[in-house]
Amino acid sequence: MKKSQFAVFLTIVLSVYTLVNYYIFVTGLHSIPYNYKFLYSAVYLFFFLSYIIGRFLERKFLNAVSAFFVWVGSFWLGAMVYYLLFVILIDIIRLLNVLFGFLPVSFYSPDYQVLFFLCVSSVVILIVILGYSNAANPVVKKLNININKKEGGLKSLKIVMASDIHLGTIINRKRLRKIVDRINSLSPDIIFLPGDVVDEDIGPVIKQNAGELLRTLKAKYGVYAVTGNHEYIGGVEPSVEYLTEHGLIVLRDKTVKVAESFYIIGREDRASKGFAGIRRKPLNQLIEGVDKNLPVILMDHQPLRLEEAEVIGIDLQLSGHTHHGQLWPFNFITKKLYEVSMGYKQKGNTHYYVSCGVGSWGPPIRTGNRPEILQIDLNFL
Repeated sequence: MKKSQFAVFLTIVLSVYTLVNYYIFVTGLHSIPYNYKFLYSAVYLFFFLSYIIGRFLERKFLNAVSAFFVWVGSFWLGAMVYYLLFVILIDIIRLLNVLFGFLPVSFYSPDYQVLFFLCVSSVVILIVILGYSNAANPVVKKLNININKKEGGLKSLKIVMASDIHLGTIINRKRLRKIVDRINSLSPDIIFLPGDVVDEDIGPVIKQNAGELLRTLKAKYGVYAVTGNHEYIGGVEPSVEYLTEHGLIVLRDKTVKVAESFYIIGREDRASKGFAGIRRKPLNQLIEGVDKNLPVILMDHQPLRLEEAEVIGIDLQLSGHTHHGQLWPFNFITKKLYEVSMGYKQKGNTHYYVSCGVGSWGPPIRTGNRPEILQIDLNFL
């Protein structure tokens, strides 16, 4: 991405972030007694700046201080979403009260305002705690798929897929160990990591030596990955080099034949053009020379234009990216944006699975769904 484009993008993001926080801050300030307004303002400013400070320090001075600010700021991002929803709800109620006058006068008294502030804050904190616990405990989902192709030497293939790990400060070595152990416990024939293995900057991953855990992933036919938009956001070449050095086979617009029995096509992420000026190859070019009598599995991080895989004769497409919104109610938005926001779908002879991911981005919480590792028992009939 050009510096000018990035500057515009960053300006828009920071502007929205600032306006949302200002809206929440001002609404909360009205509920705070006069003697505590300064303390409230100072605490709010700390939370507001934490994520920005943490990300800046992470790129300049990667240490415990930067990690502290990233953690605090990431939790605040989640809390901010639910404070915003409550603030909007409160303002709607106030507007309706102006029109219909159904609230008692005491509702606007200082004591009631303080009590209401404490109740809302307690609910938001509870949501964040439960969401963090949910995000830290992925579930294993299992799926059976039959493909009418038996030309290869295999009758079945046990696939384990884990998308959107987002390795970094938040999804750290401890969390990765839990994910790796869970994957290995399933005894997969092959492992697929369809993008966003790395969150953004590769620095925290290197510092934690998380790559050594990736080396411990065990599968008969190997561990395959593709790039996601976050590899490009953080710098794709260092990330891909690191993942490759630690045992992953990263397919970047490449097709490989495995065990003389099936093909894997790994697509470069759609973000490649915007962030690195790399135009990814069209799918019909990647499938040239492929014997379609054998099963063909496609990894494409972002599940857009699903009809391409159906038209070209792909048997199974694996994607991630959406997180299925990660935080409620954003799942309603991703449902509108994607034909499949999460889960399984079949179109013609092509099977699709879009994972909500096993990690998290931004807030280390999930309230809209459970993080998942997927086991697919692929049968060739």
